[in-house]
Amino acid sequence: MSVESNFTEDNTVLIISIKGKFNFALLNDFRQAYAGVDVKPVKAVVDMRATTTIDSSALGMLLNMQRYLEKSDGEIKIINCNQDVKKVFKITHFNKKFTIE
Repeated sequence: MSVESNFTEDNTVLIISIKGKFNFALLNDFRQAYAGVDVKPVKAVVDMRATTTIDSSALGMLLNMQRYLEKSDGEIKIINCNQDVKKVFKITHFNKKFTIE
């Protein structure tokens, strides 16, 4: 599966990992990763260590997740991005909507 999610031991942080291309093909899997959980997380982290590329539909999916989880700007952390993905976030000003590391 290209999208995996799990909680930390204390069930407060939801970690979603994306593998390969983050694009429209992952729409349902990505939505299920955060909307299909029993507990609404205090924090959310999207781990992109294995993400190769990202497109505009993925940006929309991140915004939808932010709205669904009712998180303010910067409350969702996106980690382990490669340089190409970081460049997309910078060009689209997503670094103002999310914490990017």
